[in-house]
Amino acid sequence: MDSFEVIQSYFPDLSNSQIEQIKALGGLYEEWNSKINLVSRKDIEQLYLRHILHSLGIAKVHQFSPKDKVLDIGTGGGLPGIPLAILFPNTQFTLIDSIGKKIRVVREISSSLGLKNINSDIKRAEAHHGKYHFIVSRAVSRMDRFMGWTKGKFEDKSNEERKNGILYLKGGDLEEELAEIKRKYTLYNLSDYFHEDFFETKKVLYVPS
Repeated sequence: MDSFEVIQSYFPDLSNSQIEQIKALGGLYEEWNSKINLVSRKDIEQLYLRHILHSLGIAKVHQFSPKDKVLDIGTGGGLPGIPLAILFPNTQFTLIDSIGKKIRVVREISSSLGLKNINSDIKRAEAHHGKYHFIVSRAVSRMDRFMGWTKGKFEDKSNEERKNGILYLKGGDLEEELAEIKRKYTLYNLSDYFHEDFFETKKVLYVPS
């Protein structure tokens, strides 16, 4: 498995508790992946780079406030929600997925890490009700479809200068997909923040509510 040090190199100001929590993720995901297929074998061997650091790419383009409520749609085994909850311990995160065994992993890992700022729910996005400042996800659907799932789920008032909205991790050529959404957006290249080849085509898409 790849090393925790790749996280620390890009996030040097982690507290001791955050360091211990992120270090623990490797063993926890390896254990759970042997029981429930969360990621491919190749990817579990590069968990810190391809999953944890990728999830934390959102933190390079936006800093959540303690007053924010954040929804992670289609979280799977807790990505990007769990790494973000570690990085922003005073922000409340809700992680949802329609597959119960994956939410079980979220709950078990959150409990093992002592994370108090995570709620989870076995729900499809359309069936989940609540108001949030930001909605995050890792490429669970084409963007136009995903935006439909977020309707009615945003708080009216923002806690910071940036308007509430979607922060979506995507990869590849997005030109055709973005043309479908007919909404203003900002695209951030993760290669501007992370130097590994894996991030060459990876992006964070911000779409205001």
